[in-house]
Amino acid sequence: MSLAPRVSRSRHPGILDADRSGAVNRRHAAYVGVCAGLDQTGPDQRGRAVPTKTRGDHLSRAAGHLTRVVRRVGGSPVVRHLGGAAVLGVLVWRLGVGPSARAVGAIDARALLVAVALAALTTVCCAWRWSLVARGIGVAVPLRGAVAACYRSTFLNTATPGGVLGDVHRGVRHGRQHGDTGRGVRSVVWERTAGQVVQAVMALAALTVLPSPLRHHMGWVWCAVAAGVPGLLLVWHRTGSTSTGRAASIARAMFVELREGALARRTWPLVAVASALAVTGHVLTFLVAARTAGATAPLGRLVPLAFVVLIGMGVPMNIAGWGPREGVAAWAFGAAGLGAQAGLSTAVVYGVLVLVASLPGAGVVILTSLRRDRTGVGTGTPTLTPTLAPTLAPARPSAPGRVGTAALDLGEAARA
Repeated sequence: MSLAPRVSRSRHPGILDADRSGAVNRRHAAYVGVCAGLDQTGPDQRGRAVPTKTRGDHLSRAAGHLTRVVRRVGGSPVVRHLGGAAVLGVLVWRLGVGPSARAVGAIDARALLVAVALAALTTVCCAWRWSLVARGIGVAVPLRGAVAACYRSTFLNTATPGGVLGDVHRGVRHGRQHGDTGRGVRSVVWERTAGQVVQAVMALAALTVLPSPLRHHMGWVWCAVAAGVPGLLLVWHRTGSTSTGRAASIARAMFVELREGALARRTWPLVAVASALAVTGHVLTFLVAARTAGATAPLGRLVPLAFVVLIGMGVPMNIAGWGPREGVAAWAFGAAGLGAQAGLSTAVVYGVLVLVASLPGAGVVILTSLRRDRTGVGTGTPTLTPTLAPTLAPARPSAPGRVGTAALDLGEAARA
């Protein structure tokens, strides 16, 4: 049955019929706009108010397209996890587990305390970066809440397969709290992208200046960067022009939101500082792991290897962070003349230190569950329009137990 309003069909409608028809059309357009998630209306060819496509629509389409592309390239989660397991299996087969087990046994309280302190620094810096970006695109998050959310996402990243579940959960949860899931997810995407860009710049500088297995190839890398930057600037300029088309509209919407968020004039210097501090914390943690595992090479040789491993950790074929990290570390240390076994042991110790340092995130999950158990809030459900809430809002289920609410948090992350 059609929801279109019934209006007068007479050839000469009266003034009352015309006013009534216009009012009905406006109410119908507003209802459709709310249900479809649109936030603007505009006139059609007959002058009636109908929902129009907004920048969020283009970004949502772009996000869906990007998700499909990633799924085609990366394959199913089972395939990605099997890839990480295969890397670990080859390393165990070729290098064994004895030296790595002894390196893990060498972890002492001092190393754990330093790792926890460095993790606190990096988490606060990442939360600061996220709050800056989120405020720029209209979904502001206070620094205190951002720190708790980043701790929770770090714990979920290190305790669940894939290594990105925590970030997805963070974006979805924040978006639901603001009634705009897409924008909440994009705030995390832009924040993470800014961090990766700064990390890449620092890695290029370290690999160029300090001795590393890739130092002799950095000339080609800089040539590629020099050729790619003008292309990006050209795309940036074209998206600000009057070019038409679906792809141009999506690109323009994405660049506009990026300019309002991470690249705003007053924001990007702070985002760069926060990202640089966070990357420095990761590198220092890797150096602590290397010394704990028994590596005695000078810091000037270990720092570029740390950047190589950090870049390798971005490969989406891991099991809670394990797999590519160990493979890249074994290759990098072997190519640098330090021994593949030393690289594997360092990566294993690094993984253990990061896991222990992320345990405050488990406390955040438990405290959130206890708070939900007491007050019934904190679910992150978006607020509905008052006129539609009586018909669209589901009934609140009975409050689960404390163990059940902790499982709900993890279940919500898995569904995200």
